[in-house]
Amino acid sequence: MIALALLLLAQAEMPADRLDACAALADEQPEAAIAEASRWIMAQGGAQARQCLGIGYAAQQRWLPAATAFEQAAREAEVARDGRAAQIWVQAGNARLAAGDAPGAHAALTAALSSGILTGGERGEAHLDRARASVALGDLKAARDDLDKAVELAPADPLAWLLSATLARRQGDLNRAGRDIAEAAKRSPDDAAVALEAGNIAILSGAAEAARVAWQAAVAAQPDSDAGRAAAASLKELGSPPAAPK
Repeated sequence: MIALALLLLAQAEMPADRLDACAALADEQPEAAIAEASRWIMAQGGAQARQCLGIGYAAQQRWLPAATAFEQAAREAEVARDGRAAQIWVQAGNARLAAGDAPGAHAALTAALSSGILTGGERGEAHLDRARASVALGDLKAARDDLDKAVELAPADPLAWLLSATLARRQGDLNRAGRDIAEAAKRSPDDAAVALEAGNIAILSGAAEAARVAWQAAVAAQPDSDAGRAAAASLKELGSPPAAPK
């Protein structure tokens, strides 16, 4: 799952210590990780103890408790002037996104970005996540600003290009959409979601056969995924290709 992977990716950048042990435990035994976090919190473990609790809840996909734990951890880290506060705010934002709480996600990710600590690709990923929250809130202009920063700062991430292409399509900028989906396809050529979006852009651009090829690729790549099923439905709606002349 993307949300859990992002949370654990942020965690993987932390130094090897008790928190890493908690993450490893959460991967195998989430309940044990939550119990460990509770003991650690009682022993005045500070921000890392609460982050451990968030990781345990995230491993169970209990996104709202996870977000609350991460937010408490981030605030404690800020008070302690712990430079990891921004990364924890990113974890909180992703948990809020997974829970469907776009306003909470936007607030957490704004806190992460406002800290000035995140740089480079890490900052680009935070802009990408905040763009997702802005889309959910219906603020496409803010999402566009964040996605422009995401593709600039994290150009190796195909998701940044995919979401940028999707937003451009929604805003009627098919030229931008076409360029960005091509960048996504370079980085993730076998991703059904990328192929689905390439087909969506092609059909709106009047290129029905290109759309057919893209949707067929999506179905071939991941037929049981949401993107694969959506591509199959689009192919059915498109109908059979015209017969070749005799």
